[in-house]
Amino acid sequence: MREMPMCGIVGYIGDRNAVDVILDGLKRLEYRGYDSLGVAAFKDNKGYWWKDPGNFASVEFKIRKKVKKGDRGIGHTRWATHGKPSHQNAHPHFSCCEKFAIVHNGIIENHRDLRRRLSASGHKFRSETDSEVIAHLIEEHYQGSLLEAVRAAVAQLEGSYAIAVCHQDSDGLVAARNMSPLVIGVGENEYLAASDVPAILPYTKRVIYLADGQVAHLRREGIRLYGQTGSDEVSFEISTVEWEQEHAEKAGYPHFMLKEIYEQPEALKNTVESLIEVKSLDVRLPHLEVAEEFFKQLNKVYFVACGTAYHAGIVGRYALATLAPVRVSCDVASEFRYTPPYIDDKTLVVAISQSGETADTLAAVAEAKRRGARVITICNATGSSIVRNTDGVLYTRAGPEIGVASTKAYTTQLAVVVILATHIAQVCGHIDAAKREEILGWLLKIPELAKQTLEDDSVILEVADAFLSTTTFLYIGRRFNYATAFEGALKLKEISYIHAEGYGAGEMKHGPIALVQADYPTVAIATHGLVHEKMVSNIQEIKARGGPVIALTNPQDEETRELVDYVIEVPEVPEMLSPILNVIPLQLLAYHIALKKGLNVDQPRNLAKSVTVE
Repeated sequence: MREMPMCGIVGYIGDRNAVDVILDGLKRLEYRGYDSLGVAAFKDNKGYWWKDPGNFASVEFKIRKKVKKGDRGIGHTRWATHGKPSHQNAHPHFSCCEKFAIVHNGIIENHRDLRRRLSASGHKFRSETDSEVIAHLIEEHYQGSLLEAVRAAVAQLEGSYAIAVCHQDSDGLVAARNMSPLVIGVGENEYLAASDVPAILPYTKRVIYLADGQVAHLRREGIRLYGQTGSDEVSFEISTVEWEQEHAEKAGYPHFMLKEIYEQPEALKNTVESLIEVKSLDVRLPHLEVAEEFFKQLNKVYFVACGTAYHAGIVGRYALATLAPVRVSCDVASEFRYTPPYIDDKTLVVAISQSGETADTLAAVAEAKRRGARVITICNATGSSIVRNTDGVLYTRAGPEIGVASTKAYTTQLAVVVILATHIAQVCGHIDAAKREEILGWLLKIPELAKQTLEDDSVILEVADAFLSTTTFLYIGRRFNYATAFEGALKLKEISYIHAEGYGAGEMKHGPIALVQADYPTVAIATHGLVHEKMVSNIQEIKARGGPVIALTNPQDEETRELVDYVIEVPEVPEMLSPILNVIPLQLLAYHIALKKGLNVDQPRNLAKSVTVE
């Protein structure tokens, strides 16, 4: 399977004009990335549809001209996996009779075998996609019941899918999922199906998170859930979304990314205070099902994650190794199961994922559980796949993160990994009360310090102007801020398309120092801590070779200030917590450089918010 980002799906049935609801929902899912857009709507046994490659505004205009009404329908924003962006490859896809319309997110691994068999039976394919086989399979199995045809069809699919299906002569809508997210919105005599909650929020806060293998039949009179086989209905729980619609909107900011950068003080406050009792400084982990007795007998801890969340895991590794004599490592989730890890029933795996739907992280979780480990997750999404498949969750309270480049999700993950490390060390008797209270007390101060960090971006704007035409950056850090160097470089790469490399500063002499020259800037994370003097030495090495240096420092650090070309100040905190504040100016630096280059900050090319297939 190939690693690709997810697409956006919206389905609707109810009294409103389905076209308006679907397009509104798809617009709210733009951050998932797309190269084409399509909608199919049905009313009075007639179907209307349009789809095309292109940007949202241009295709939406055509859809509104061609598809004006419907009391039920489905829509899709595609990110190509099989077949280039084109009219034929865009969703929805249709059966031969064109009465069945489907939209699909995921990858059907056995699509070639299914296509050959269906073609031999007389089915005519119009696209190069794997998704189209689903429409023909449903047609093949249809005997008067859309629900049963879908159930029979998905039972033959191998791979990942979230699908929504309509039939011209049926008054319902059917949705199904396997290893790809799909949520049902429950309104008053209306129902929605969508890839993510923001598409649903304007209409209802009551949702059902479908589990793998479930098929939902949505009709005006109600919803019923089934498995792929058997006649019995499946019970379900309706959850209430905690955040408001405006949280998923820009609120006057020019971009979601900038809004989410400035939301970090609030997100950190909500996260920290949900896990730490302010007065007593007791740690509260209400959603963690792992008993404290288990922590006392730990012999190994793995942090596993992808992308930005992996960088949070690196900080978690340093924090736990610093506070407790436990063997601990941090692994990229996509590699975790390919080098058989040492796991037994005394192993804890901590999986970190903003969305809770990252395919590689879910696969790592499954492998860890298969080998007998206890698995917990740090996640921002209630009801997500990773939450349902682990032994407990520590929620980040970041609210919806729409910008593709993660910001507030990352800083809240950093806070949580430190809280978890402190709690494990306390339970195991490795830190005293004074040390525990020092760490937790500082964590409660972090939101206000993050606010201070955001008060003045004048130097950041100056740096963005100075290096706007630069083609490559180096970010260096040590110890806890080793991860900050990686994350700073990733942010710049993601949204400005400037090559950037994060590196451990102690490794400079082992290769990277050969690159240093007058047009090769280095961002040095040089805030106070155990390795500060070593960082100063690394900066001196770069300056001696004519390289410009932008340093992240604390106030009163005159030694560093005298060495470097630009100084970005952040408040001083214990080194373990410094990555939370240090990354914020680096987020802003990436944002302002991308903005000055005229790039789409919220929708960087080739990227989308979540990677839900391998």
